[in-house]
Amino acid sequence: MGGNLDAIWRRGVKRGLIAGGLETANLLARLGMMRQARGRGAIFTLHHVRPFRARRIEPNAHLEITPEFLDAAIRRLAEDGYDFIALSDVPDRLAHPPERPFACFTLDDGYRNNSQYALPVFERHQVPFTVFVNQGFANRSHTIWWETLAELLDAENELSFDFGSGEQRLALSTTQQRLDAFDRFALFIQMNDEQIAVEALDRLARRHGLEPLAITEALTMGHEDLMRLSRHPLASLGAHTVSHRALKRLSDEDAGAEMLRSADWLETLTGQRPETIAYPYGTHAAVSEREQALALALGFRVAVTTQPGTICERYRDRLTGLPRISLNGYYQEPRYVAALASGIPFALHQG
Repeated sequence: MGGNLDAIWRRGVKRGLIAGGLETANLLARLGMMRQARGRGAIFTLHHVRPFRARRIEPNAHLEITPEFLDAAIRRLAEDGYDFIALSDVPDRLAHPPERPFACFTLDDGYRNNSQYALPVFERHQVPFTVFVNQGFANRSHTIWWETLAELLDAENELSFDFGSGEQRLALSTTQQRLDAFDRFALFIQMNDEQIAVEALDRLARRHGLEPLAITEALTMGHEDLMRLSRHPLASLGAHTVSHRALKRLSDEDAGAEMLRSADWLETLTGQRPETIAYPYGTHAAVSEREQALALALGFRVAVTTQPGTICERYRDRLTGLPRISLNGYYQEPRYVAALASGIPFALHQG
């Protein structure tokens, strides 16, 4: 029990430190300090946008914000003088920068709630946005392992799984045990062949009465949804690969095929070839210089990571490796959005 309390305490301390850093950055920005850190603008990453829901555990809470917070974030950025532009307009904005900074909104994976809850907010403020669509999710051929795992851990009080050295029993009687189990499965997927590891998790879920592909279908937009969204004047669809695997861990041939097939499929579906792509996961561990070169060679104008930062002039020649700022579900305060957009937290971290 003491170990559980220690782990809970560590998570709480980490979030408290981040919140404290955001408060400091917001104060510095309000005082007009470190203005150069803002650069020319910011690209924001979102995933789920939906009303708050209570569950026993929510290991993916950082990927989820409410429509009310999205509305407040847009209002705050507008008050701070930001222009809202489409992601595909970033190259021109960097080539001919006006005085006002820009803000872009992007949403990864193609969740249904993007259309149901985020779209009305974007319409209310006339803000353009890009949804990055994964072919395998939309085709119902690939599962979303982090969503499957969250459902499984929420439903069970005990699991047995082979992480590579024989079956092991996982007790799930406490919140902390469930969160620790989520981290262990995530590491298992990260450290092994991703496709094989996800298939093993899917088999485990099915043994416990969960169908991972049904979870994918319930959560993500299908073909008709995507075609309808693609016709909306504020919406753009971007590529997000076929299988949502970390591209850096794939061969040159497989990484290129994931990107090209995703773009070809989206063009066939909507009649419009995507100009933008988001790398799955988008971290340093998942994206390298090779993927950025591949994206450029394949004709994408813009490609985005999830590595945090604002957009400055040096990215004019690195348009297939742009950073993004996550709107994190743990920090749903408009002043934190202003702090992040200021670039000060990233400048202080680098310093």
